[in-house]
Amino acid sequence: MTEYRAMTLAGLAGHLRRADDDRLRWRLVAEFLEEYRHEPLGERVGLLADEPRSTSDPRWDVLLAALAEHLAARDDRGAPVWAQSRHLRQFWFPFDTWAARADALVHSPAAFRKRGIFVAPQELEVA
Repeated sequence: MTEYRAMTLAGLAGHLRRADDDRLRWRLVAEFLEEYRHEPLGERVGLLADEPRSTSDPRWDVLLAALAEHLAARDDRGAPVWAQSRHLRQFWFPFDTWAARADALVHSPAAFRKRGIFVAPQELEVA
């Protein structure tokens, strides 16, 4: 019998790389966040530690760095070293409607905003 193991951020990157559309990618992110939420606090740091390989899309690569920093901060930890250098050159609004943009501009968590990604906190509420 195989022991259950929560998905790591590096594992999520592999799934994102193989996904063929952004709706599926967001479902995978939600699944990762749900698994992360259920892990004991001491185990969570290990889910963020390894640098993910590229997803072949710079937006999602930077999103993984923002997610790592955001989750680490919520657990009163520093961001993984690998996440420090990832930033976008052009802003990205993953949920691109007028209302979603306005909400994201005002409320996007700092780890995302400083990297050029604007996403409303409720999009990350699973965790």
